[in-house]
Amino acid sequence: MVSIEDYGNFETAWCPGCGNFGILKAIKQALVNLGRSPHEVLVASGIGQSSKTPHYLNCNGFNGLHGRSLPPATGAKIANHELTVIAVTGDGDCYGEGGNHFLHTVRRNPDITMIVHDNQIYGLTKGQASPTSEIGMKTKVQTHGVFNMPLNPLSLAISLDCSFVARGYAGKVSHLTSLIEKAIEHKGLSLVDVLQPCVSFNKLNTFKWYSERVYEMEDTGYELNNRVKAFEKSMEWGEKIPLGVFYVNEKPTFGDYLDVLRSGPLYKNKPAPEKVNDLIDGFV
Repeated sequence: MVSIEDYGNFETAWCPGCGNFGILKAIKQALVNLGRSPHEVLVASGIGQSSKTPHYLNCNGFNGLHGRSLPPATGAKIANHELTVIAVTGDGDCYGEGGNHFLHTVRRNPDITMIVHDNQIYGLTKGQASPTSEIGMKTKVQTHGVFNMPLNPLSLAISLDCSFVARGYAGKVSHLTSLIEKAIEHKGLSLVDVLQPCVSFNKLNTFKWYSERVYEMEDTGYELNNRVKAFEKSMEWGEKIPLGVFYVNEKPTFGDYLDVLRSGPLYKNKPAPEKVNDLIDGFV
């Protein structure tokens, strides 16, 4: 039987009180609840405070380049589709530096889970505005306040027909754990955008600020495969911020189109030369 202890307990480089601790706890608990042993799991990341997560988990890990958590995660799932693959990234790492990869990973729909630590700031580089920073937020660089419209990752994902779209909050660990479980069990690309207070550099979107606004959706009021209604719900932000699953669309995954995977994990079966072209064509 798998336990939390199996995933280790490591000293971290995160600030005391960082929202990342709640996300790490939720990831561990979700994997234990699903009965996933460490050797069955791969956590891939890019660069940033969020991307240190693989260092603090006793499982397979890949810490790569800035904005590049999704390509190795996709490649690993193709090589061994029996793995539970999680890409851990941040709002700057994924929606900024890695935005192009985000768009095309949604198109391909690999069977991986993407967990975005969305703290609305660049934490590792000490407090610059990120793609999701609020208009008017002042930073060391944006001294007169942010004037660019913040990216709405849920609306973007739903508009692209991402097959599973959800939002959690680092201050609600039990609820976040449940969302991550659902995301991992979903077959296809799952996005879990996690509101994650940065206690050192984001003095606007604090735990207090979020706790006064977030609420768990017990019933969305629409069928989860209704993309228009899901898009409308994703636009709700301000005095009330919904948490939960916004959109689910069951559809073929990237791996379903690859004949070379039908005889077992790719790493165990050397594909014929003509089959290699199928893999190459899939990345167009």
